Amino acid sequence: MRSINCKGKLIDLNSPIVMGILNLTPDSFYDGGKYKDAEAILSQVKKMLVEGATIIDIGAYSSRPNAIHISEEEEINRIVPIVNLLVEKFPEIIISIDTFRSKVAEVCLEAGAAIINDISGGVMDDEMLDVVAKYDVPYILMHMKGTPQTMQKNPTYDNLIKEITFYFSEKVKKALEKGVNDIILDVGFGFGKTISHNYELLKKMRLFESFELPLLVGVSRKSMLYKPLGGTAQTALNATTVVNTLALENGASILRVHDVKEAVEAIKIWELYNQN
Repeated sequence: MRSINCKGKLIDLNSPIVMGILNLTPDSFYDGGKYKDAEAILSQVKKMLVEGATIIDIGAYSSRPNAIHISEEEEINRIVPIVNLLVEKFPEIIISIDTFRSKVAEVCLEAGAAIINDISGGVMDDEMLDVVAKYDVPYILMHMKGTPQTMQKNPTYDNLIKEITFYFSEKVKKALEKGVNDIILDVGFGFGKTISHNYELLKKMRLFESFELPLLVGVSRKSMLYKPLGGTAQTALNATTVVNTLALENGASILRVHDVKEAVEAIKIWELYNQN
């Protein structure tokens, strides 16, 4: 049985699950500035939970290409009150924190969060793995080439799969040595990759099953979906569902999405397809 331990709650990953996205950033690529007050936030989180989200992933630092860099203090001021609010209103909620800063991770874990989702794989803060190990929570380890400010400036690879495999080998080894027990891998669609790189990764995802760790896929409404179609993030729901289904077929255990209902439906249909 494959599962992750979220502060004593065991989450079964033998059947894929959905992680709903809650962006608290004013400049996020899709829903920036949409959830400004407690009422809007509670309404959206309740909707995602009712629709079947197992985890709610909260981010207060925009990691879209060329995003504005904000201070650690500003990130904490944005995110901690929301963690407190959600834990109070939804006591059973499982919250993931999308941050690369160990201090942000620690204050959120103290406030009741149960997973850390680090776009930098521990590269941007040396103390991150120590914090994750201290609180014994699952760690989402993502591959990114560069930083959010530089990652999409002509990303190149000699061998995409080999380089990401080597990156994960190093980072997983380090995390295990630090005492991190539950690791989830995220190949980082759109983080230092061209559209062609993204589709190569999607097609070859099962190669990363050699790590015997759950795979998270976050493609929701990204430019790899809407640019080839001449659309926008707002028009990319259908493409998101298609690619999420391909990701499930290629080994994804967690779908990180803006649109929970559609992702839950994709999982149900995919499971019916694989029963026969």
